[in-house]
Amino acid sequence: MVGTVSPPPPATGVITNRVAHTSTNRVTVAEVAFELGKFPRPPLNNFELQLALARAGISSGSLDGVVGSQTRAAIRAFQLRERLTATGVADDATKSRLLLTSSPVTNYIVSTNDLARLQPLSTTWLGKSQQSALDYETVLELVAERAHAHPALIKQLNPTVDWTNVTAGMELRIPNVSYPTPRGRAAFVLIHLADKSLQAFDSNTNLIVHFPCSIAARIEKRPVGELFVAVVALNPNYTFDPEVFPESTEARQIGRKLMLPPGPNNPVGVAWIGLDRPGYGIHGTPAPEQVGRTESHGCFRLANWNAEQLLKLVTTGTPIRVIE
Repeated sequence: MVGTVSPPPPATGVITNRVAHTSTNRVTVAEVAFELGKFPRPPLNNFELQLALARAGISSGSLDGVVGSQTRAAIRAFQLRERLTATGVADDATKSRLLLTSSPVTNYIVSTNDLARLQPLSTTWLGKSQQSALDYETVLELVAERAHAHPALIKQLNPTVDWTNVTAGMELRIPNVSYPTPRGRAAFVLIHLADKSLQAFDSNTNLIVHFPCSIAARIEKRPVGELFVAVVALNPNYTFDPEVFPESTEARQIGRKLMLPPGPNNPVGVAWIGLDRPGYGIHGTPAPEQVGRTESHGCFRLANWNAEQLLKLVTTGTPIRVIE
């Protein structure tokens, strides 16, 4: 399914060091004053809780300020790692281990490179194969992925922005998120089908990262047991095979394979980790908000930013254990 890897896209905008005095509680935006002298401190609301988990390498999916099943699973993963009672509820003991050391929100300056890389995404397989890249369509999409966030949250953090007229030099408020720098490779990866989660562990079975993932819609397409990483690729292209999409009228009409160029809107996103079972892999997705569902043809889908992080942790031969 994967061909050559293209060079990375042009550099995106820059993050400033100025503190943005905005936070998010649930789905609405509330103005909260953050003083530079108040860190480190525990998270004050749901958004900050998700952010603190992400900074610890534990993803609850797209940051949105809403505590759902993925956030509760992330809390449980953190509690187990910290040897706390795994309730999935962020009690005081849990929050005391999730200290924020810097402002939860920062400013992003839109660059000319950001605007130059935008292009409409074709709605057909043939059209996608004829594009120069399957890149972002809008600044909102670009910034949301950069910030590991739901587009709705980015809009709420920037209520006065006209997203149809974003220009170079414009400052946007975004979550101040980053993952810890990997200290080494993962000893193994565990995919739990029932929980729709992927976790990587070191040689001492310490949890390194926890990510939500999508699994196959059909039970018989879900591989169970031990697999191994066969190949890794950053920014891969994608070979569209009509036989894999029998439900697609267009696929039946095309009747031939197509090569789709790289980009975040590529069907496998920005990273491909091929497994030693033909046609199966762990990869990114152009729809990160939908990760955590039973919808794939058999592969395991991650948000693009999580697929990129996993790519730094695995190599050819890394065991991938899939359990029910």
